[in-house]
Amino acid sequence: MKPVSLFAAGLLCVGIASPALSSDKVSAGAKVAQSCVMCHGEGGLSSMPGTPSLAGQSEIYLANQLRQFRDGKRHNEVMNVIAKPMSDADIDNVSAYFAQFEVELKKR
Repeated sequence: MKPVSLFAAGLLCVGIASPALSSDKVSAGAKVAQSCVMCHGEGGLSSMPGTPSLAGQSEIYLANQLRQFRDGKRHNEVMNVIAKPMSDADIDNVSAYFAQFEVELKKR
């Protein structure tokens, strides 16, 4: 088999596997997100003043912010403690979970 064909076959396999991997991340993230509900609300829609909603935020943005809290580059008394024990996989998974939601804005 030619190298180009192998490369194309590899891309096809990655494309087929991606939804399953994404689904696994979201499922794993749902478990991690259980500890977020008290402050950030069910499904990531906060009703607490000063606490941001996480639902619909970019997966990359959420992961970046959590890593900054974990690594002490961003400071919040509560979030630094919560993020400290999180692994990179935990952060990626919970970010995928909250990013899956679509938020619709409406005028009152």
